Amino acid sequence: MTAVDTEVVVIGGGAMGSSAAWNLARRGREVTLLERFAPGHRNGASHGASRNFNLAYAESTHVAMLLESQLEWRELEAETGIAILDQVGLVDHGHNPGHDDVRAALAAVGIPSEVLPPDEAGRRWPGIRFTTRALHLPTAGRLNADAAVRAFQSAATARGADVRHESPARGIRVLDDDRVQVETDRGTITARRAVVAVGGWTSKLLGGLVDLPRLVVTQEQPAHFAVRGDSITWPGFNHHPGADDDWWYSGTYGMLTPGEGVKAGWHGVGPVVDPDLRDYEAEPVQFAALRRYAREWLPGVDADTATPISCTYTTTPDSVFVLDSTGPITVGAGFSGHGFKFTPAVGRILADLADGHPAPGVFRLGRFAAT
Repeated sequence: MTAVDTEVVVIGGGAMGSSAAWNLARRGREVTLLERFAPGHRNGASHGASRNFNLAYAESTHVAMLLESQLEWRELEAETGIAILDQVGLVDHGHNPGHDDVRAALAAVGIPSEVLPPDEAGRRWPGIRFTTRALHLPTAGRLNADAAVRAFQSAATARGADVRHESPARGIRVLDDDRVQVETDRGTITARRAVVAVGGWTSKLLGGLVDLPRLVVTQEQPAHFAVRGDSITWPGFNHHPGADDDWWYSGTYGMLTPGEGVKAGWHGVGPVVDPDLRDYEAEPVQFAALRRYAREWLPGVDADTATPISCTYTTTPDSVFVLDSTGPITVGAGFSGHGFKFTPAVGRILADLADGHPAPGVFRLGRFAAT
């Protein structure tokens, strides 16, 4: 029988894989984390300085993961001394019929919220134009994505994990139910379990090994808009279109990125791409529409002074994550542009799966076969 080099090999050193490595290492597992690119790269979905910590969920599993993640973000900060979560609040406005369900779900677990008429919301946050009621979530906020990845890897290393950058996995071979081999440029690693969290490269790496759903990789193109004045208070925001907003590509999201401006973007509507063949350039028609959105709805920014950003989404058919195992392979994929806030809980679930526990039903691969 082939000896193992490590208990668990985690493939993918973005947010989810790094969180899984941290969670496994603090359980005393022997962990090797393989990341294809150098630290701080911009090739995937986990870079940049800002993500919304949005609490506007009504589904019970997601709400529980929000509670867990809020606590674990603070635990990670305490363990590393790296600031990650800034609870500046978030407002959800526009034509969203789910506000009442969200409020009820959050109230049931003690998360505060309030509904504001548009004039009051505009008075508090003059950088945003409101024409409908706004759901304010005061304990929501923003996350520093770059700092989070750095903190997960630092904490995992401090607990004994072997974190290797510029170490791409070229292939995976299942030997039996308790051993898997990963081919790298520096040789073969044999482990009892492999956790795969490689974002847009999931289908390329796991094709033929795991019965995945269709995962659509898109190049998303938000932008940072220059702020008109330093005195404006900026919460995070989500904005849902109404009947007259037929020129919108989707709902929008945004938040202040300190030192860079207000980030705003369409959600999940960028061009479909091969992650190895991206051009990183903003699609001009969508970018022009985003500037129009900023001009009409964000009076606190200069819509003509914008810096495009490029990242990827990997989206499942139902926009719900895949967190499941097949034999010795555990996969985390399809975070569909809304997964980052849940990263600590996702890492814990991936660690549970690698330890042999079943996946929560809402995230199982089998849900796609059933439909």
